[in-house]
Amino acid sequence: MRWQDLGRSSNVEDRRGMSGGGKVAIGGIGAVIVLVIGLLTGQDPGVILGNLQGNESAEQVQTRPPGPRPDDRTADMVSAVLKSTEDVWSNIYAENDAQYEKPRLQIFENATQSGCGSASSAMGPFYCPADHKVYIDLSFCDQLRTRFKAPGDFAVAYVVAHEVGHHVQNLMGISEQLQQQRGRISEAEYNKLSVKLELQADFLAGVWANHAQEMSNILEPGDLEAALKAANAIGDDKLQKESQGYVVPDAFTHGTSEQRMYWFKKGFDTGDLNQGKYENIR
Repeated sequence: MRWQDLGRSSNVEDRRGMSGGGKVAIGGIGAVIVLVIGLLTGQDPGVILGNLQGNESAEQVQTRPPGPRPDDRTADMVSAVLKSTEDVWSNIYAENDAQYEKPRLQIFENATQSGCGSASSAMGPFYCPADHKVYIDLSFCDQLRTRFKAPGDFAVAYVVAHEVGHHVQNLMGISEQLQQQRGRISEAEYNKLSVKLELQADFLAGVWANHAQEMSNILEPGDLEAALKAANAIGDDKLQKESQGYVVPDAFTHGTSEQRMYWFKKGFDTGDLNQGKYENIR
């Protein structure tokens, strides 16, 4: 991915070396990470979450040691990707006579406090609609390469763009519509709506990639395949099959590998928001 010549976002908060506690809230790709941990270890994901919440503590602030860090390059790349999403979505909103509200992105290490509760690195990247922020522990980027076998900068860019996609859904009121259904319908039906939300976020990530390529020529050979590998790796069916040997469709919350790849690719191929309306996601 050619990101070095892109601008850098002014909406990045670097809290590496700091830690925070409190009640843990799980969302976005974080839900997948908790599910993965549960499936790989045989533990109930609810128990894992309970343990996370049981380990809450008062916020602590640590001083980061001076000098460069091994993940500084990744932090710089994430800032460049965020700036690209800002440029793309600002243009798309402007074309529709609207102004894009840029999210903030916080890079943290181990744990931090968010508007949705405290965030743990075990959750993976997630978006908090309460404070309009994307949260990411850069150790997840190593997990993409090792655990999920999805190497390359563009695999990370896909994840960031997916979480920014949740921000766009929040601005559009789609996320709130889903939350209003919680407790009103069965868990299986709610999971189906959650899948649609995640697949649309994949589609929106593809729309970003389409426009970013047109604006800045960011793609190198193999980049699209890297994003598709990441989408494939975190499909609900693949995770369940690898960990427990069978698939439970009613428990899906993010979609199958095939669905995730399809909707990201459709967003990339068309670059047209009208092709990925929430009600049409399947």
